[in-house]
Amino acid sequence: MLFRRLFASILLFTFTAQAQTPDHQPMMNEVWEAFDQLMYKVTTEDDGTTVYTPHFPKVLKDLDHTTVTLPGYMVPFELGRDHHMFMLSVLPVMQCMFCGQNGIPPLVQVTMKSGKARFSNNPFKIRGKVYLNTNLEKGAEIQILDAEVVEQD
Repeated sequence: MLFRRLFASILLFTFTAQAQTPDHQPMMNEVWEAFDQLMYKVTTEDDGTTVYTPHFPKVLKDLDHTTVTLPGYMVPFELGRDHHMFMLSVLPVMQCMFCGQNGIPPLVQVTMKSGKARFSNNPFKIRGKVYLNTNLEKGAEIQILDAEVVEQD
């Protein structure tokens, strides 16, 4: 349900975007590079259902339960100005999240420690604890918990 709302928000922002793709600052750093290593084990159940199970390579497991600082752009789950939970991306929400020549850019789910972060088209930095989630009913595979905004325009 949470991801349906995310994709509905992305579609809404995409259709209301300007004709030109906005410029953006590159956000990739060694933490994002590690997050980009997320893989999936693909299995088929007896009824023919395909199941994607997150697989976390060592570089990701080494980050689990550590505190990181991560720059990025907010991708809100819901419309609004202030958000307690949102996705963080290396690309702005106004750009297609699934375009480009290098596949899907990494996203992480962020839950603020207290309060809310204000939406902006500008990048900002958060600091929080990495949590690797194998139960996709409880959110994204990679989460930043107890997050705080450390730099915002």
